[in-house]
Amino acid sequence: MGFILPTTLALAAATALTNIWLSIRIGALRRAHAISVGDGGNEALSRRMRAQLNFAENTPLVLVLVAAIELTAKGGVWLPWVALAYALGRVLHGFGMDGGGLQWGRMVGTIVTLLVQLGLGIFAALIAMRII
Repeated sequence: MGFILPTTLALAAATALTNIWLSIRIGALRRAHAISVGDGGNEALSRRMRAQLNFAENTPLVLVLVAAIELTAKGGVWLPWVALAYALGRVLHGFGMDGGGLQWGRMVGTIVTLLVQLGLGIFAALIAMRII
């Protein structure tokens, strides 16, 4: 028996691990600066919290779009690559939100996220309109 929605499953696994990683990074700063609730005015903590929230804002929609496209069997060989690009973009965004030498990752991650959502959204709409 083959896997049902293998691309969605792989992306869900990757994004779950990414969410844990983002949480651990927040926790490390909380411990280092003895901040239990909120950001305590700490910019680094605020940046990491925002990175995780941005992740949480975008990931559910991408997972739904990937699953919906995969269910239609119209995803083809490109869909896993798009899912991988999204996952990598989110990691880059997380690092980039720290600033410093990897600050470029924020911009790249944001652009990748927006392009993935735009592409998947348009493709899903074309499927829904029975154009594809």
